[in-house]
Amino acid sequence: MTMLVATVIVHDRASDTLLLIQRAGSNVFGAGLWDLPGGKREPGEPVTATAVREVAEETGVQLRPESLEVAHVIHGRRGTAAPDGWLTVVFTTHEWTGTPHNREPEKHARVEWVPASRVPTAFVPGSRAALDGYLSDGPRLTLRGWAG
Repeated sequence: MTMLVATVIVHDRASDTLLLIQRAGSNVFGAGLWDLPGGKREPGEPVTATAVREVAEETGVQLRPESLEVAHVIHGRRGTAAPDGWLTVVFTTHEWTGTPHNREPEKHARVEWVPASRVPTAFVPGSRAALDGYLSDGPRLTLRGWAG
């Protein structure tokens, strides 16, 4: 069964900064790499609720589901915890409340606002493709691990 994941590009247009997380070095997935906040869908949960819940769990930032817009879709053939593949819906929002902080220090080294012009190069590849597509008004779909 394909795993469903939601991530969010939280973009502060006024300062042109992005809310990013850096995964802890002990993580099985993406150890030490930067990423978008987000995570796996819970059973019976709409993907927008997944996005809102995961961002709050990781960063303390509160989002409204109606403020989310689909920015990108990533379809991976296989993953660390998804042998049958995964589908990530990448949302964007420019609205939030709260001050970001690292609510999961066992999973993340940092939670920070990063200038959009200085996104770290050590980034989870699929998320980086989605973020680059969003920032450049480029592709809205990334396929990972599929032939052709």
